[in-house]
Amino acid sequence: MSNSSAPNPVPATTAAFHLQAILSFGVSLAAVVVGTFYLPVDGWVKAFLAIAVLYAVTSAFTLAKCVRDKQESLTVVNRVDQARLEKLLAEHDPFRAVA
Repeated sequence: MSNSSAPNPVPATTAAFHLQAILSFGVSLAAVVVGTFYLPVDGWVKAFLAIAVLYAVTSAFTLAKCVRDKQESLTVVNRVDQARLEKLLAEHDPFRAVA
């Protein structure tokens, strides 16, 4: 029987990956802000685009958080279910007489 009580390995991300993600986000947001600022349209259109970008960014953060929370909750539930199953299997005696 395999040692299934060991926790599932969690793939660790490196500091370089985090830095790349932060820089990518910063560059993309700066590009949109600069592009909106230099767009040859009226101020109201620029303000609308700025609000739309802000809404898209905050929605992306919220969606990422929801996906992460859902994944973490499923991981915890799976671990609890696995522990219950292992406990039942450990306590099961196939040669015990049924009362």
